[in-house]
Amino acid sequence: MKYYIIAGEASGDLHASNLMKELKKKDPQAEFRFWGGDLMQTQGGTLVKHYRDLAFMGFAEVLMNLRTILGNISVAKNDIEAYQPDAVILVDYPGFNLRIAEFVKNLGIKVYYYISPQIWAWKTGRVHKIKKVVDKMFVILPFEEEFYQRYDYKVDFVGNPLLDSLNHLPPIDEQQFRKDHNLDERPIIAVLPGSRTQEIKVKLPLMLSVERDFPDYQFVVAGAPSQPVENYKKIIGNQLKIVENKTYDLLRISYAALVTSGTATLETALLKVPEVVCYKGNPISYEIGKRVVKNIRFISLVNLIMDEEVVKELIQYDLTYENIKRELNLILNSPKREKILQDYEKLYHKLGGIGASERTANLIVEDLKK
Repeated sequence: MKYYIIAGEASGDLHASNLMKELKKKDPQAEFRFWGGDLMQTQGGTLVKHYRDLAFMGFAEVLMNLRTILGNISVAKNDIEAYQPDAVILVDYPGFNLRIAEFVKNLGIKVYYYISPQIWAWKTGRVHKIKKVVDKMFVILPFEEEFYQRYDYKVDFVGNPLLDSLNHLPPIDEQQFRKDHNLDERPIIAVLPGSRTQEIKVKLPLMLSVERDFPDYQFVVAGAPSQPVENYKKIIGNQLKIVENKTYDLLRISYAALVTSGTATLETALLKVPEVVCYKGNPISYEIGKRVVKNIRFISLVNLIMDEEVVKELIQYDLTYENIKRELNLILNSPKREKILQDYEKLYHKLGGIGASERTANLIVEDLKK
């Protein structure tokens, strides 16, 4: 079978790569053409565009880059039509992928969607479009199945693919890791400012503003694979340590973390690192988003899945030096730390166990045989 896959972000690259690995097991003749990143490239096939050229975050940023986005959509449509795949697999990235889904459906090609758009937070009306243009939706958050049931649309809850990724991590030699990255023996506070240039510029200086207040700890920045280290040094200089493309290993030896919103909050929790969630966006985008996002109390996946405040969220105007210092102190030195770790155990069991990539691959291959 010929598969065309579109993933527009670092997390999508990770999950799509694991899905490709499982598809090859079920379908030895599998051929891939895709939009994604380095991890997908390791599985073979042809990379059309890298996600680093696609990631625009927020209403204002999308408007400013609308011509580029529309151009990319046109490229994708033409490329799919020329390739004539047996199936198109769309991974999250809804603003782009839902447009592609409609086009592909009209071509008579099977459309599979892996990792649902967060339409339960905003734009719930998109569910009607999804019902028309997506043949099968595979969801990874337990509450999403019930959400779609309300609209009489059957989806498959396949579990969360992060469990697969984390379950297959090789053992880590902490002392060697510290030596390789020139880290001293102090406990580590990992700093995860995101993977997009614009969010790093905004959030990283704030996240590091408290560094001098915690001399018994070392702050280490997790460098995203899509970002050259020079981009971080332009913002923070050379005084702090940066570990490139080793975020999981860094978290595994960290005592606490400051984490931007998104998938990283869940990854940090599953690696059992107490965290403070830090979010600050473009002011215009934030004000628009605040008015259109409905029915959700939290922004971090940890709290959304648990439906309670397990980790503290410092959002927009609350992301200040004083608040970061206070909340970081709490997860380092108070009973709150132990409570977070207990809640992380409950979180793990809510996520459906390992095997999400395998279950999704099975469902796709079996459906294609019909």
